[in-house]
Amino acid sequence: MPQHSRPQGFARADRVGEQIRRDLAILIRDRVKDPRVGMITLLDVEVSKDFAHAKIWFDALQAEQGLEAQEALNHAAGFLRRELGHLLKLRMTPALHFFYDETQSRGNALSALIAKAVASDRHADEEDDADTSKGAAES
Repeated sequence: MPQHSRPQGFARADRVGEQIRRDLAILIRDRVKDPRVGMITLLDVEVSKDFAHAKIWFDALQAEQGLEAQEALNHAAGFLRRELGHLLKLRMTPALHFFYDETQSRGNALSALIAKAVASDRHADEEDDADTSKGAAES
């Protein structure tokens, strides 16, 4: 009997994680009334192999509200899990754990620092060029 290899593509946990991300985005937008949540973007969902837990990473539009949104989402995790259970065709709906991912805001801050350093170097080079040409004109 020939052995069948697993089809190429995403593992089942990856597919379930992506479906959870899509469904949670709608549930959070439409059903969570906590003002601390605000405007968030779900970045990634990692589901454990036994489908018992799901880690959800998100980013907040306003970086200073990220940790408050994390607290609010973890507080609403039971409600969201129940609502998600009605949408998903799984035997067991995973427990939801939300994490604020500040990578984007850190990246923006580093980009701003790099741009400031580059602008400062250009300004210093322009002053050096001006001083050099002024000294050559005087001699």
